[in-house]
Amino acid sequence: MITLSLAEIAEVVGGRMHDIPDASAQVTGPVVRDSREAGPGSLFVAFVGERVDGHDFAAAVVESGAVAVLGSRPVGVPAIVVDDVQAALGALARHVVHRLGTTLVALTGSAGKTSTKDLIAQVLRRKAPTVFTPGSLNNEIGLPLTALTATEETRFLVLEMGARGIGHIRYLCELTPPKVGLVLNVGSAHIGEFGGREQIAQAKGELVEALPPAEEGGTAILNADDTLVRAMASRTKAKVLLFGESDEADVRAENVRLTDTGQPSFRLHTPSGASDVTMRLYGEHHVSNALAAAAVAHELGMSADEIATALSEAGSLSRWRMEVTERPDGVTVVNDAYNANPESMKAALRALVAMGKGRRTWAVLGKMAELGDEALAEHDAVGRLAVRLNVSKLVAVGGREAQWLQLGAYNEGSWGEESVHVSDAQAAVDLLRSELRPGDVVLVKASRSVGLESVATALLETGTEGEVAAR
Repeated sequence: MITLSLAEIAEVVGGRMHDIPDASAQVTGPVVRDSREAGPGSLFVAFVGERVDGHDFAAAVVESGAVAVLGSRPVGVPAIVVDDVQAALGALARHVVHRLGTTLVALTGSAGKTSTKDLIAQVLRRKAPTVFTPGSLNNEIGLPLTALTATEETRFLVLEMGARGIGHIRYLCELTPPKVGLVLNVGSAHIGEFGGREQIAQAKGELVEALPPAEEGGTAILNADDTLVRAMASRTKAKVLLFGESDEADVRAENVRLTDTGQPSFRLHTPSGASDVTMRLYGEHHVSNALAAAAVAHELGMSADEIATALSEAGSLSRWRMEVTERPDGVTVVNDAYNANPESMKAALRALVAMGKGRRTWAVLGKMAELGDEALAEHDAVGRLAVRLNVSKLVAVGGREAQWLQLGAYNEGSWGEESVHVSDAQAAVDLLRSELRPGDVVLVKASRSVGLESVATALLETGTEGEVAAR
């Protein structure tokens, strides 16, 4: 973070200083909410959670070098006390972003946010110092904490924005006003919470509504292949740039194919030129993510050749997203267990089949959460797709939703042992350990709450028989 005195911070957040002997003392380190990350010059933000009260660690963080605590009550050490800690954190982020004047890029969408954000960051940092959201810290706490890591040297700030309802993205844009806004897609993720795709589109479109007009440099980057996203052009006064495989897209891909190892290759076209891309990532769904990143980079002044080179060299920065690891015996494990929705599940299955050409393929799948009334149909559809793609074996893990996956496969024409339902992660591991053969390819994917990353971890622990905690 930029250097600020405690007096300045108290004024920005509307707080009261307690037990502060020197109001001119400066915060020169990071703003943290985890007491273990506190160090010399830091500011510790104390939240009261369901199980842990951050205020209880106040003395320890100051002893570790933190300058003060930002909390909701006095703690006996230097503290700035506010009525609402979350609001204060947001106000501090808004102040820092405004003072820096960095170019802020915000993105949202139902699927692919984190992978696309990682691509954007890897492309832009070739041009200038770039700060971006770590992992998926995209909510009202993670977003301001990320913004506060920017410094005077930061030229680009790339922020992922998530939403659980109408108004959430509008609030995040008020904290960190974007200049460039990217909407990837409107899908089925969280449809149970929102109540329908139109409501999801309404929420995601708040991003483009928050952009400055075109004459002030605002740019909305929209997916030309998604009708609900493309329609958001009418909701903004910013310049509109379209990406996708449509002929009408300003940034588009031609001659899309997958290599023998399942990595996408295509001809990138931008308004400034064209260049070839072969990605290190796996799965055709990354083409859309790459085009979105390319559109951002083009708008910020990079050439087609620069963008193509950066995309071809970009890797995965966030864990459990199509992580591909080959065991010594030739078994390939694809850990895509961070999260799942119908769109990403289908894309992962297609990637599995491409990677496993000529080899046995296994899809170890679990529940897709928050689908509401569409849950049965969507799980059934994924099971059916696994059969249509000729996945060698489907292992459905868990309760009712997993049973729907397996039933969909059965009704599509799966027979014998081509699809099977198991009760939990340990049962899946036991089955795989007994039946995997050298050269097999295994995809592991489910919503985060299922915890199927434990299956991937166990499969990579070759030669061990330790149990996996079922979740």
